[in-house]
Amino acid sequence: MLQLRPSCEHCNKALPPSSTEARICSYECTFCAGCVDAVLGNVCPNCGGGFMPRPVRPARNWKGDNFLDKHPASTTVKHRPVDAAAHAFFAAAISGIAPEQR
Repeated sequence: MLQLRPSCEHCNKALPPSSTEARICSYECTFCAGCVDAVLGNVCPNCGGGFMPRPVRPARNWKGDNFLDKHPASTTVKHRPVDAAAHAFFAAAISGIAPEQR
């Protein structure tokens, strides 16, 4: 089950469970859409993968106790600002490759 981390790892922008601005990689590294587009170029600085919109966990118990109150979002902040120059160097070699082929 996704942790639904509370903020962007780079800029620390709040990304509550209902946020449609949250982006995650397959390892659940979490960034805001603005940082993914403007800083990271859709290349995860931690694994090199691409990003997708993070799903929103239902706030209401529609079926089977699969909802936010039963399975709350994480409150652990991972604020690790990305060094833009180092990331640009890292991403240069792989940014031209589609995320599904990296």
